[in-house]
Amino acid sequence: MGPHFAKTPARRKRLTVTALRALRSLPKRYEVSDPDMPGLQIRVDASLADGSAGARTWQWRYQWHGRRHKLALGQWPHLSQAEAHDRVRAARRVLERGIDPRKAGLTRDRGAVVAAPLDSEGQAVDPHSVEALTIEFMQRYVTPRLKHPEAVQRMLDKDVLPTWRTRDARTIRPIEVVRLVDAIVDRGSPAMANDVAALLDQLFRYGIQRELVETNPVQLLFAPGGAEKPRARALNDEELATLLGFLESVFANAPRTASAIRIALYTACRRSELTRAKWSELELEGKAPLWIVPAVNSKTGTEYRIPLVPAAVAEFKRLKRRAGRSPYVMPAERGEGPVNPLLITRSVARHLETLGLHGIAPFVLHDLRRTVRTGLARLKIAPHIAERCLNHQQRGVVAAYDVYAYGEEKRGAMNEWAQHLAAITRAPADE
Repeated sequence: MGPHFAKTPARRKRLTVTALRALRSLPKRYEVSDPDMPGLQIRVDASLADGSAGARTWQWRYQWHGRRHKLALGQWPHLSQAEAHDRVRAARRVLERGIDPRKAGLTRDRGAVVAAPLDSEGQAVDPHSVEALTIEFMQRYVTPRLKHPEAVQRMLDKDVLPTWRTRDARTIRPIEVVRLVDAIVDRGSPAMANDVAALLDQLFRYGIQRELVETNPVQLLFAPGGAEKPRARALNDEELATLLGFLESVFANAPRTASAIRIALYTACRRSELTRAKWSELELEGKAPLWIVPAVNSKTGTEYRIPLVPAAVAEFKRLKRRAGRSPYVMPAERGEGPVNPLLITRSVARHLETLGLHGIAPFVLHDLRRTVRTGLARLKIAPHIAERCLNHQQRGVVAAYDVYAYGEEKRGAMNEWAQHLAAITRAPADE
């Protein structure tokens, strides 16, 4: 008699989408188990009296205090198989904590449909994709909280979506985050790598809060671009004199950039404040010219006033002649809006090599604010006045109780600074 071989039990067929569609209602209700998820079944209800098919409902079998129970998860196809698997995993975690899954709010209304988010062209996208997560993140979290959310959108468009747009957000692994930010470091942008890493951390934490993902794949032990040292660049008097002396010739093909540099030196304004400024916010005539920066353009979120010295007024009038009928101080070359502030930054960067030939070390436009603040300190301007000239946020008791605007004091300080700039360039001070 030959050897006896036990029969290997046949593996149950997978519940593919085709198999799910093929399930037909019978006179009596029946269940079909999902071999890929222990305890998960799809219940096919009996045919209705009019002959129409009964509902097909995902349910999970489990034991609670020695008794068997079934947890209804939702109807197919409104609840996909992948989503049913996610709900089972969530239910298991709840059960392991000693909580009855029926009382954990894991189910959704029968027949509920999750609306697919729309992209910028109005097309529906996969609700589980990274693109869908970023759309909701921008709409519900970033845009309501930031005055200028376009900077966040630019980072997503440049460094995240080209790689992960159609990926299921639930499948992103920590090593993929590492590779993404490493690529940004390798292209020579360590600071941007840090910013993208922080943005991804916020994005996935938002996804966890909204139950769009279960885990955060951003698990970095340190900033991928390394520790960022605060900038300390401030132009000295020799560099300032050279810069103002050669500004016209160096920026002959970029006169708007030259104006931006002068205005930054005479007002200590921020780049975005200048590029978004409108003529309606400027008072260029009279004995006390003024630039009123509205709250929407102010980094601190509050309106503030910049006293304009004569040299700044002259520069604004020069821009006015170039702006024509545009309501913006620096209109875009195309379209009706203001110029993109990045264009001014890039214009400065393109001329750094030429400036270097004149003995001026590299700088960015924001360094001019530090230059002004340092110059005010050397002129012995009181710190609380100098800080207000730059519209720095006041803190603590000072912020709560000192609501005086210091308008005259700020004008006096900026006039002293303008006189200093005139003196080092051997030009008469404008008073």
